[in-house]
Amino acid sequence: MIYTLTMNPAIDMNLTGRDIRPNCVNRTGKIVYSPNGKGVNVSLVLQHFGVQSQVLGFFGGFTGHYIIDALNERQVNSRPIWVKDTTRINIFVNDGDEEYKFVNTGSYVPEEKQQDLLQQLSGLPDFSHLVISGSLPQGVAEEFYDRILEVCAAREIQVILDISSLRLRQLLKYRPLLIKPNDDEVRKVFGFPMETESDIRSAMNNLQIMGAQNILLTMGEKGSWLRSGEALYHCGIQSVRLVSSACAGDAALAAFLSTWLKNGDAVEGLKKSAAAGANVAESNALGDLTKVETYKKNIEVRKVEP
Repeated sequence: MIYTLTMNPAIDMNLTGRDIRPNCVNRTGKIVYSPNGKGVNVSLVLQHFGVQSQVLGFFGGFTGHYIIDALNERQVNSRPIWVKDTTRINIFVNDGDEEYKFVNTGSYVPEEKQQDLLQQLSGLPDFSHLVISGSLPQGVAEEFYDRILEVCAAREIQVILDISSLRLRQLLKYRPLLIKPNDDEVRKVFGFPMETESDIRSAMNNLQIMGAQNILLTMGEKGSWLRSGEALYHCGIQSVRLVSSACAGDAALAAFLSTWLKNGDAVEGLKKSAAAGANVAESNALGDLTKVETYKKNIEVRKVEP
């Protein structure tokens, strides 16, 4: 069983408007509310592709209950740990030409609730993979990642990391199954240049030497790269008109995992990943993912090594 961990979930409110200006009343059009948080999105997209998972994380208040109720309605199982503070709401506004993102800090999680999560992870049944995605809430230190990965190591759980924390560098010693940084995160966290293909190849090799078993690197309009074992792949993109980029990376990761974890097919996984990310980027929230199969036909994957 795959479990996804979102320690700082959210409700996303996606708005569309026109000619947005300061210091005046701006009228909005279509509004879409969605249960969110990066791991939540991964579970929703995994379910779309027929892969079961369960959602873990800290939830609180009416917004936390909204997310869990929405997951139940979509038949995605969850095991929430409840906190007193209210789960955050993030706001994304698209005016037709530009996208504006308002991301809040999230609820406070006390030490006793953090301990509850560690105990939960120690006793979860049928536990094979843990996807850790997103930011940390208030009250949770970066070192908490180590405590989680120590539990996973003791249970021989395979870990997938999609976090932008500077702690990622230290976490590679736990040999995560997969990490999913973007090029800016590789520069910031590891200090590797990412300008040329030679830079990218060197960075991917070094990340593997440092402990990451596999690396899925996303680079926006420049496509994505996968280092899997000795093989290195580059994947192109499907161009779309951007509506909201908020959930695209999560959908891309889930689409990749839905194939790669099942049969190890890197090429099919990369095509599916790029197609899902594009389809979500042209939608509010996760959209309906109805164009994935069509977009896959337009995406090329090149094997660079060996």
